[in-house]
Amino acid sequence: MPVRIVLAEDEYLVREGLRRLLETGEDLEVAATCTDLESLLEAVEREQPDVVLTDIRMPPSHTDEGIQAAARLRETHPEVGVVVLSQHAVPAYVLALMEGGCERRAYLLKERVNDLDQLFAAIHAVADGDSVFDPKVVEALVAENARSDESPLNELSPRERDVLREMAEGKNNAAIAGALFLTERSVEKVIHSIFLKLDLSWETTVHKRVKAVVLYLAESS
Repeated sequence: MPVRIVLAEDEYLVREGLRRLLETGEDLEVAATCTDLESLLEAVEREQPDVVLTDIRMPPSHTDEGIQAAARLRETHPEVGVVVLSQHAVPAYVLALMEGGCERRAYLLKERVNDLDQLFAAIHAVADGDSVFDPKVVEALVAENARSDESPLNELSPRERDVLREMAEGKNNAAIAGALFLTERSVEKVIHSIFLKLDLSWETTVHKRVKAVVLYLAESS
């Protein structure tokens, strides 16, 4: 069965461009397109999609309607994944998106639309219950906290920082090992060390650890 998508974007050319790009995916189906928060929520009720792909700013206020939609759907349709597209890496938006959990949530910069494989992978990830955070967002969060002399991030080794960035992007241990040319056992040891240094050793699942790490990195942003 294809992944059914509700697309929300108020600019006509962008919306139609995204729709046509999504329709090139053999296992993707655009069930509806919307232009504002109200029509988005109505489309979800009507179409029962697997994933919502939404701009972060739409009518009526052009502020954070995409984040508002994600929060509403967390309560009304928790099984629906949400991919938010934004022009900027805004820590406050990332934190708001993860409120109540980061499962089935993705935050991507709009420039990622140029990489269809990455966009499609994010859609499938949230449909499967996983989470995805744009690498540039993670870099911004790390850089913000690293400016503080008291940040525990300063205690991390270069290898631990590399693994932390990969982990905060939502990758599992096997994917991290492949990206950094390490064994999975080595990745496990590095992650254990990271959590000890960041006082996050109580985390156990992939979703919880992603949330804990990203929240920690963004808390002073």
